[in-house]
Amino acid sequence: MSPAADAATLTVRRSTRFVAWVRAWRAGLVPFDELTDEIAAGEEHLVADAPGTWTDVPLSAALPSLAKLHPDDIRLVLPAPGDPRGLPGPGELTGAALLAGEAVMTPDFGVVPEVRRHTSGSGVTFETVLWRFHPVPASGFRPGFQMAAAEAEAELTTALTEATAQLTRLDVAQWRPELAGALQALRRPDSAATLPPGFDPRSRRLFARASILDQVLALAEHSAPGGAVNGFEAQQRDAALRPLTSACRQALVAACNSPLHP
Repeated sequence: MSPAADAATLTVRRSTRFVAWVRAWRAGLVPFDELTDEIAAGEEHLVADAPGTWTDVPLSAALPSLAKLHPDDIRLVLPAPGDPRGLPGPGELTGAALLAGEAVMTPDFGVVPEVRRHTSGSGVTFETVLWRFHPVPASGFRPGFQMAAAEAEAELTTALTEATAQLTRLDVAQWRPELAGALQALRRPDSAATLPPGFDPRSRRLFARASILDQVLALAEHSAPGGAVNGFEAQQRDAALRPLTSACRQALVAACNSPLHP
């Protein structure tokens, strides 16, 4: 995979790790001491507006707020403009989740990551992640329909096949070779992305494949270098990738929210 494609693999959905590891903890499958490191994955994570706190606190200090929740009450949501599935009605929580493109939902509150970029005095740029708690509106929250892992896997495979065929007809390899090559490589995915104990083999396979694809699709959000693609071609590319992007989000949600098996 090209350097540009490698760079895309740095883009992750932080809420997938949060949901998967907290659910496994609440199911008694992993110890609390492992949660912070697994969720943060080497980043600095803080939490704002957690119950019982009055200032930003370390992630480890806020996770006990979820200690009384059943694993099935902790859900991953990956909304997009025009597709707010899994969110309550209009309000601060829904707005923040749509802006971030991800959220952790529970019956009483949602948690949304905000990435903050900083520059040190020496000019070094670094990021911190702030998880902000938002109360669920008084109208309440009911999880919407969720696709099972088997169905999500089938839809992802179909969407990938169709997108690859359309991009081949568009000759995407000529003006975006790293995207074309990355999509082809997904037929034999090799991912370090994994789920904690308790998830079945199908969910693990689906998560690994969808994680790579989700990262690769970040390439499609950038214009082709050097103006190698005009506006009409970009629209065709986006139309080809739109169903695949949706199927990828559904696959990640289905994998992370799938039933746990002690």
